[in-house]
Amino acid sequence: MASLRLRHPQGVSTLQLDFESATVGDLQQQIFSASQIPPSQQEIKSGYPPQSLTVIPELPLSSLGLKPGEQIIVNQRPIAATVQVPTAGRTTVPISQSLLPPAPQSVATSPSTGPAYVEASESGVLVHRVVPDDNSCLFSSVALIFEQDITKAQKMRQIVANGIQSDAETYNDAILGMARDKYISTILTSSTWGGAIELGVLANHFGTEITSIDVETGRVDRFSPAPEKSRGDRCILIYSGIHYDAATLSPMVGAPAEWDQTVFPIMSTGEDDPVVEAGKKLAAILREKRAFTNIATFDLKCEICRKGLRGEKEARAHAQETGHTRFGEY
Repeated sequence: MASLRLRHPQGVSTLQLDFESATVGDLQQQIFSASQIPPSQQEIKSGYPPQSLTVIPELPLSSLGLKPGEQIIVNQRPIAATVQVPTAGRTTVPISQSLLPPAPQSVATSPSTGPAYVEASESGVLVHRVVPDDNSCLFSSVALIFEQDITKAQKMRQIVANGIQSDAETYNDAILGMARDKYISTILTSSTWGGAIELGVLANHFGTEITSIDVETGRVDRFSPAPEKSRGDRCILIYSGIHYDAATLSPMVGAPAEWDQTVFPIMSTGEDDPVVEAGKKLAAILREKRAFTNIATFDLKCEICRKGLRGEKEARAHAQETGHTRFGEY
């Protein structure tokens, strides 16, 4: 166990944490015990001058770069009001953080015990549906949307493998970055992450546009099926930089997830589509909470040789040099 010095609005406290095994969520819970500031409203800073930390509860404490004995500062973020959205019906580019819409159209956070949401129509709210952080998050999110069952993640991997196998022209070695057979074998492994290639295959299989919204930048990436396969629908994924979750339409705040609508008719091909607008506002809530990771700078390790790497660029270079394609977070 090691200590961290916590400065908060009520005074100064000393936290005791196991730096080897603790997660960021464990730190947030200790901060809550000391300061009574809920995790969803904690703004944590360190260094001099103090800089805000990127807080993702599921990641290990080491992801914050803190050292035993260091001082951290926590303040409480205010809860804003709800945004009204007009009614109707793995590519990332790190840039500076976008500003939230000005009052009175500010975004609201959900209660600290529930998922984030925004009002998306007169009949419901768009809800952030979190899936496990287990290297299969993309596949679990798509399974939640199309199967209403995150345990069908492996089925989604098989759909991807079949799609790549059946289309050698589109998914050739150059596009995949390795031999097709090896790529197919790799993507069927539960520890392998999915990205843009997998989203394209899944969109084509289900005849549905998969719209991915990046939390850090608000960027909207669309993965569309072939025109002859399109059903005129879309679904929404929320991307944190290293993790995908689903966004679904619930009839009311707190309603069971099985009541959710997961696929929506495309009302506009632009970003003024009501469900896309709602998805961007949902991403803004998470951005305000710093619930994203810049993939250019985060730490990860090769699961095969255990080499430490920094950012996606080093991971790609390592994969090309060694053929190793299994990476995990520190």
